Amino acid sequence: MRALVQRVRRAQVEIDGNCVGRIGQGLLILFGVTLTDTVDDAVKLAQKCAQLRIFEDENGKMNLSLTDVGGAALVVSQFTLYGDTSGSGRRPSFSAAARPEFAVPCYETFIAALKEMKIPVETGVFGADMQVELVNDGPVTLMLEIPKV
Repeated sequence: MRALVQRVRRAQVEIDGNCVGRIGQGLLILFGVTLTDTVDDAVKLAQKCAQLRIFEDENGKMNLSLTDVGGAALVVSQFTLYGDTSGSGRRPSFSAAARPEFAVPCYETFIAALKEMKIPVETGVFGADMQVELVNDGPVTLMLEIPKV
């Protein structure tokens, strides 16, 4: 399971010109699921995102988490996080990305876990053609992954 996390001043997602999710300060989280992930992995990844210390404290050091600053999360499903470009062709393979019937429960569990930690959460729509806008703060962008042992 992967989350591409971007610290943002603001972000929003639109579908057909309509805003379906918008946040101010917080994290834009692009969320991807692979074939071997579980809902338990989704909870662990949500905790990692919420507790990641990437917001600046009063001394300008990255010491504060999303929960510390009272920020929000905008979670957008992103199967292309599992795009494989290592082959000789020019088209990515997405065979490692989980099918919707498997990925949706992980996505929903991830969102629910963030909400249980009292984080305001906005979302896109799973599988929709979305346009995402953001103002990356820093910029700070990190890839988080819950590896399989």
